[in-house]
Amino acid sequence: MGSVSEKNLRDILRDDEVKPLLQEILLAGATMAMIMDHEGKTLWIAGSENDCTHVIKKPIYLEGEIAGHMIIRGDKRAEDLSRITYHTLNLLVQTNLKRMLTSEVHLLVLNQSNEELLEINKQLAASEKKYRELSEHLEEKVKERTSELRQVQLRLLQQEKLASIGQLAAGIAHEINNPMGFVTSNLNTLKTYMSRSREVLELCRSAMQGDRISKEFGHAFREHWQRLKLDDVFSDVDDLIHESLEGVARVKCIVSNLRGVSHIDEATSGMIDINEELDMSLNLLSHEIPHGTNIVKRFGILPRLTCNPGLISQAFLNIISNAFQARTEGLEVVITTMPQGDQIVIRVADNGPGIPDEIINKVFDPFFTTREVGSGMGLGLTLAYDIIVSHGGTIEVQGRNGTTVEVRLPVRK
Repeated sequence: MGSVSEKNLRDILRDDEVKPLLQEILLAGATMAMIMDHEGKTLWIAGSENDCTHVIKKPIYLEGEIAGHMIIRGDKRAEDLSRITYHTLNLLVQTNLKRMLTSEVHLLVLNQSNEELLEINKQLAASEKKYRELSEHLEEKVKERTSELRQVQLRLLQQEKLASIGQLAAGIAHEINNPMGFVTSNLNTLKTYMSRSREVLELCRSAMQGDRISKEFGHAFREHWQRLKLDDVFSDVDDLIHESLEGVARVKCIVSNLRGVSHIDEATSGMIDINEELDMSLNLLSHEIPHGTNIVKRFGILPRLTCNPGLISQAFLNIISNAFQARTEGLEVVITTMPQGDQIVIRVADNGPGIPDEIINKVFDPFFTTREVGSGMGLGLTLAYDIIVSHGGTIEVQGRNGTTVEVRLPVRK
């Protein structure tokens, strides 16, 4: 065994220590994590080395000298990941180095004469003291970094909520703009029609000022009527008014659904009808439904549920939104509700590609997503899971023959 000064990262760190750490970095949102020695040779790597996103590179020290580098690629979240990983690696190197030092001291003790044993024992005691201090320091650092990681996760969860609200608001704005567009167009047309009608009525009023209506007026009246196409105007007015009223009713329905799903006027605890909540969620997400999608509703007769209405609605929005992203063509989404004992069962099933068995247990993990990079942070089902569990319920996912999300909520009497 060589001296401490001759050791490198390969001597200090083990595969079973480094590889799981790099894999956890990928699961937390990075696209690549790598450790290199001081000569630039790759020692461990996880993820794609060809990724061109944001790069963080930090040195790893061994006895005060740079022994290698840690490299992480990813988006802005990689900054938080790199700090935690950097301190963890350096602490791991120091801990292993101290352990190896202790082991070497023990080997030296076996080879030393009895006269040197007392001195070696003193050195060993000092080494063990340092090791204990290092262990205590490491435990404090781990608690500190864990707290920081939780804070980062909370910030990202809040960002996901804000992103969901923004996406929903953009979709609703689009839905409102459509009816408001043709209502505005219809009103402008009615304005033109009223102008034409006013012109004819003014002509009639001027003719009525005399005692008799002349033949010239009759000729002029017919000419104005034909020129202004008043027959077409009067036949079109009813359709314009009918379409405008439909558009206003559509806007009123959208606003009503939004207020219903948000439960902005209600307390944090109340009783809701699950079927009504699902209907309102479907209406609000209509802009996300791929063209040609077949939605099947199999709603049972349910008791009213006592819960936090706003949070439960958020969970349903996330679950149904995921189902609409299963495929772009030929999508079928089946929503089933039923009472079962003292529980309410809600199933949302789609005929998408499903989820492989090897990752089915990760769907509720923070930042886990099967979508392309940039299309989401992978927190939708995490939020849904937290909400359902906080209400004493359960949520499970089956990934064969499409994806089925089953929610069970207890009915409190």
